Amino acid sequence: MGINVLIVGSGGREHAIAWKLSQSPKLEKLWAIPGNAGINNYAEIVDIKETDINTICKFVENNTVDLTIVGPEIPLAIGITDNLNQQGFRVIGPTKAAAQLETSKSFAKKIMRDNNIPTAHSKTFTDAVLAKEYIHQLESMVVIKADGLAAGKGVTVCDNLKEAEIAIDKILIEKAYGDAGTKILVEERMFGRETSAHAFTDGISVRHMPFSCDHKPVYNNNLGPNTGGMGVYSPPQWLSNEIRNDIEQNITERAIQSMAENQTPYSGIIYPGLMITEIGPRVVEFNARFGDPETEVLLPKLETDLLEIFDAIGDKRLSEVEVSWNNNASVGVVLASGGYPNSYEIGKRIYGLEDIDSNIQIFMSGVMSDDNDNLYTAGGRVLCVVASGDSIDSARELAYSNVNRISFEGMHYRTDIGSV
Repeated sequence: MGINVLIVGSGGREHAIAWKLSQSPKLEKLWAIPGNAGINNYAEIVDIKETDINTICKFVENNTVDLTIVGPEIPLAIGITDNLNQQGFRVIGPTKAAAQLETSKSFAKKIMRDNNIPTAHSKTFTDAVLAKEYIHQLESMVVIKADGLAAGKGVTVCDNLKEAEIAIDKILIEKAYGDAGTKILVEERMFGRETSAHAFTDGISVRHMPFSCDHKPVYNNNLGPNTGGMGVYSPPQWLSNEIRNDIEQNITERAIQSMAENQTPYSGIIYPGLMITEIGPRVVEFNARFGDPETEVLLPKLETDLLEIFDAIGDKRLSEVEVSWNNNASVGVVLASGGYPNSYEIGKRIYGLEDIDSNIQIFMSGVMSDDNDNLYTAGGRVLCVVASGDSIDSARELAYSNVNRISFEGMHYRTDIGSV
């Protein structure tokens, strides 16, 4: 008998996971909660909210689901893994306590400080006046971060004191991010190039993925406010093997070991977002799941059966699985709704997907379909167009030649993914 799998989530990340799982000979049945119009090509869509933990647990029990894969951070933050584990079900994703590595920046900072994992100096505040007094004492520029989850938008990189004060007020006084902003971190600003280091882990063994680079700011040349991610490329050829090894051993693997020693064992997907500074790699933040859009360029590079990896994680036998990746370069370009990351309209008809080259992967995020299978925008980030090639430049050229065939009202995207 094959393996019955449930994916929780509705974005491009989950579309990529469904696409890859569908290639596994081990797969028996695939469901997605709540899914999207792209995931619908590979999985049976179930109309349950991804935060409705009790109903999801009942679905898992009633449908003999062997393995649940949790894509987004919110279900992890509210304890989906704990609930399913308590009923004896296997889950790919950390417990609520372990997910604090992402859901609480102050928790993550303590883990890093206590275990010599390199990161920026920071201080936590709940009082805006005290936070402002502190930044006026500093000689360096700062980054202001909401302590909790803010969909990738709770971070302000400040060029001066005025910007820092505005960011402090936005989070602590105006409550722009609700409960996620009851505390803030005032962090020293780091300078360098950023990269992401994804890995699979069962809490004991670690299998590293290729490095990737996400472009978060909404406009070209990394200008404008941060988003959930406007594009990504892999691998970063500017990253030396020495630094890669340093990150894998002294950051990712040390974090997994540290979490076990902290009595919060970590299993699932982990990835530190990193700044490669003049004094070496330093952690910007930890994430407790696959990145989006990083997943969309990483999974096309994976040669090992993804379901075999997940099955091994669920049984704590990841050490038995050798994970291999192809040497292709991949570039993913996100197409977003007009106005994103601020307010935007949905329901705009998407054109041109039938003209896409056969060697291109289109992963859908905010997309819905009508009864005639016409596709419409349903979110801020709509599509991720992914191309592979012998080099970043060739993959980038192929991606953009296909981007130019797609259109919907208000569509915008960066034209420099993989080139900055």
